[in-house]
Amino acid sequence: METKQSGPIGRPRGFDADEALERAVLVFWEHGYEGASLAALTDAMGISTTSMYAAFGNKEELFRKALERYTEGPGAYLARAMEEPTALGVATALLAGTVRTTTRPTRPHGCLGVQGALAASDSGRGVRDLLAAWRNDGCACVRERFQRAVDDGDLPPEADPGLLARYVTTLAFGIAVQAASGVGRDELQGMADAALRNWPLT
Repeated sequence: METKQSGPIGRPRGFDADEALERAVLVFWEHGYEGASLAALTDAMGISTTSMYAAFGNKEELFRKALERYTEGPGAYLARAMEEPTALGVATALLAGTVRTTTRPTRPHGCLGVQGALAASDSGRGVRDLLAAWRNDGCACVRERFQRAVDDGDLPPEADPGLLARYVTTLAFGIAVQAASGVGRDELQGMADAALRNWPLT
């Protein structure tokens, strides 16, 4: 008589993959893609290189998964900002979220999506292009929201949604770079507030 297997055959995974990925996010966030060595990653994740490859793929694949986790977690302020009822509210929430996320005392300063691979060697070109697309996708999301604001009469008809979106996201990326350079939260928030004082209103 045959005995039916009730689960997968083989040795069970001896670590929490979600926790390991969270730790990888922090390493990439602090050191960037090329600055994060395999030794630093596996040490932080508490696993061997073999286990890392088996669970997450190579370093670039791990980074892609880390960026997804960052977007869903620390970077989720962008999606929340899109729910604000006005375009000014969207811009205000986006910049405030950037300031908060890039200056948390218990997290690396700056933004994984901005500093992860601004400059990269040939081996890191795929990640550099990935992050450029990530930033452009964010700008496109804001542009679509501002276009809706024009259509709804929240922004004046002569407002350029694309230009406004590029303006706000460039401010956000600049805030992230300044945060990574050590500029404090209050000063960054003051910069964000000043940048929106001449916001176009109907």
